[in-house]
Amino acid sequence: STETGEEQASSDCAKESEEKEGGQLDALKSQAIPSDTKNDANSAVKDKTLNESVVPVNDKEMVQPKLKSKNDKIEWREFVEPERDARFPAEKGRYHLFASFACPGSHRALIVRALKGLIDVVDITIVHPIWRLTKEGTDSEQRGWVFNDPDGEPFRNTASRGGPFPPNFPGSDPDPLFSSYSIRDIYEKAGDTAGKFTIPLLWDTVEGTIVNNESSDIAYMLNSSFNEFAKNPTLDLYKEDKSEELNDVIDWLSPLMIHGVYRCGFAKKQEAYEKAITELTSAFDHASTVLEKQRYLTGNTLTDADIRLFVTLFRFDEIYAVYFRANTRLVLLTPTLLNYCRDIYQLEGVSETCSMEHCKAHFFCSHAEWNKFSIIPRGIGFVDHLNQPHNREEVTDDDVGKVNTSDNECEEMGEI
Repeated sequence: STETGEEQASSDCAKESEEKEGGQLDALKSQAIPSDTKNDANSAVKDKTLNESVVPVNDKEMVQPKLKSKNDKIEWREFVEPERDARFPAEKGRYHLFASFACPGSHRALIVRALKGLIDVVDITIVHPIWRLTKEGTDSEQRGWVFNDPDGEPFRNTASRGGPFPPNFPGSDPDPLFSSYSIRDIYEKAGDTAGKFTIPLLWDTVEGTIVNNESSDIAYMLNSSFNEFAKNPTLDLYKEDKSEELNDVIDWLSPLMIHGVYRCGFAKKQEAYEKAITELTSAFDHASTVLEKQRYLTGNTLTDADIRLFVTLFRFDEIYAVYFRANTRLVLLTPTLLNYCRDIYQLEGVSETCSMEHCKAHFFCSHAEWNKFSIIPRGIGFVDHLNQPHNREEVTDDDVGKVNTSDNECEEMGEI
């Protein structure tokens, strides 16, 4: 039967929200590799980032999915490594990333790929933003990610309402490897019929199997494992001298991240909502305060924490404030955070990973139980504001309060 919207949304587009304590959020903490393990960064990640060890395999042995004891959920948590003799060695053109412009975890991976200069190294396929039924009419029917279908017929949401939506959605792709209908089909080609069919998903075209489907792992691999082929090999979003700051950031930032937004949206009691929205608002305000004093969250160096915050803020005004009742603050009315978003958005390659059309189509059209007729709110054009000038480069630890270029703009927005 079809999963409920709450279950599927928390499992797919925001895997952070379903991980057990010590899982996804701790992953970023441990990805700040200490200096004594920096020379073996991938080993450090295996030992410290993952809370389970990687299954050893022989060179000729196919990778098998790993079953967790809880609900027999299959995990794909192998790593691409720079060493030639690795189980999954870094190679140009070998790995294929299935991703979505709408999914925050996918968006992070796409941004890291762009910033590192791996566009010609790791190919991507962008899925259709609107979920459709897979194995419709069977006992294993689910909603999930599907591929673009240039020859398909317009369709409605999974409750047969709304739309009709184009099967050939601009910016999304057909499956170039197998001509599959859905991401679920890709999992099943790797022998996984029991898991939740999530993205991003990193596929090995040589072995014909899934390497990894955890966004934090994939972002780290793109940052660290392909430097031999990267146009920007010196860029490191997990600098060893930022480990303490990264730990601190995750501690106070987590209520604002996607799992905190979902706590607001999925609250079933007023008390639960009040707690979630209070914590989210506090984290939002603290982020603004911190970024008044420094260009990025850990100082004057861009890190993975900034990419995580950016993908949240990008969706905040147009989607989270509307759809998930996270409406105590707006980025457009917060000068520091608006300029911060402009700074990251204007980095080379980042804007190409940002599609508000995909984000809104996914969130407002994929959950028929929340938005019966899949009406997409017009919004106030957040992306249009990201191309405006900013002066974040002037903000340093010793240079407080200079970000004010958009103060007048935000005051004007407050009149809308």
